[in-house]
Amino acid sequence: MKKLPLIFGLLLIFACKGPTDETKSSNSSEDSLSTEDLLPESLMESKPVVLTLEEANNLAELPLACVNTEYPNKLGQTLENKNAIGEPHELHPAFYGCFDWHSSVHAHWSLVYLLKNFPDLEKAEAIQQALEKSLSAENIQGEVDYFNREESNSYERTYGWAWLLKLSEELKTWEDPKAKELADNLEPLTQLIVKRYKEFLPKLNYPIRVGEHTNTAFGLGFAWDYAHTVKDEDFEEAITKRAQEFYLKDDNCPVSWEPSGYDFLSPCLEEVDIMRRVLPKNAFSMWIDDFMPELKNEDFSMEVGEVSDRTDGKLVHLDGLNFSRAWVLYGLANQYPEQFGHLKSLANEHISHSFDNVAGDSYEGGHWLGTFAIYALQQAGKPKSEE
Repeated sequence: MKKLPLIFGLLLIFACKGPTDETKSSNSSEDSLSTEDLLPESLMESKPVVLTLEEANNLAELPLACVNTEYPNKLGQTLENKNAIGEPHELHPAFYGCFDWHSSVHAHWSLVYLLKNFPDLEKAEAIQQALEKSLSAENIQGEVDYFNREESNSYERTYGWAWLLKLSEELKTWEDPKAKELADNLEPLTQLIVKRYKEFLPKLNYPIRVGEHTNTAFGLGFAWDYAHTVKDEDFEEAITKRAQEFYLKDDNCPVSWEPSGYDFLSPCLEEVDIMRRVLPKNAFSMWIDDFMPELKNEDFSMEVGEVSDRTDGKLVHLDGLNFSRAWVLYGLANQYPEQFGHLKSLANEHISHSFDNVAGDSYEGGHWLGTFAIYALQQAGKPKSEE
């Protein structure tokens, strides 16, 4: 890799001030240009989907409809003995709905995010009641007990872990007394997940480079966000170190091979997403020149994922891929608009292609795709109610 020695040198130079200090200063500058200032007019044709109150009301229906829907249910459980069998609400008193554990967790994140940013939601009271019911101290202790079972050490590793930390992060950054209570209730499970990450990462010799749940880069990205937000410096440092060890030498990512038939994450783009967090600006720029240089081209394009059967739980993953690609492209464009601002148009295209499929979808997609749409729109910018 031709630039690797230079990147290592830059990392040494910036080590004393941390991997994100340069990024923060470049993003906070009052003199920085907006994406619109930097884009040619021809690339502004794909207009973004804006998260308005109306859209928020529509999207809130999806998690509200599934957080208490117990069946069908995919437990993903390893049984240590016959006594380990139980109904979903018995095994997971907080997160038993929405088909599987991780979908229930991120459905709760969706409710928190929407209520936090749109307090005038039509079903605000129902959302508040659902959150209070699910995230009680007693229910969270039941979840902790499940994770402490002998055969549950790797349960939901690391996809569900990542979404649990995203839920905790959202609650902890909400200046609301009830949110603080819910965050405190969730804290025992949050700290258990942090502990699991810290135990697991040193033992993972090779990253998992797939387009589904076990993708290592995705799990590291959300965990890094949590650690950075709550100022857990040891955890953030552990994630940063492991991400650099996993991915710093990578080059020529075969993005033309994507997507695989069941992908809801892009292996190439998820790697970009974690590395933009953990590398200083100049080091990241040189790394991307080796890893995926085409992202810097103003005419860069990726065909959207096409779903052939929306009732097939695996094939509908490709709508999720469109949303997750979008949030990576938005994140990159927002952080470094001078180099990647043109990618917002491509992100808009991906969201627009799948957004109309979310509301009224079959349960195979409806129990989770709303969260992906919401998170992609969060990365696009502030909801309209905040402007």
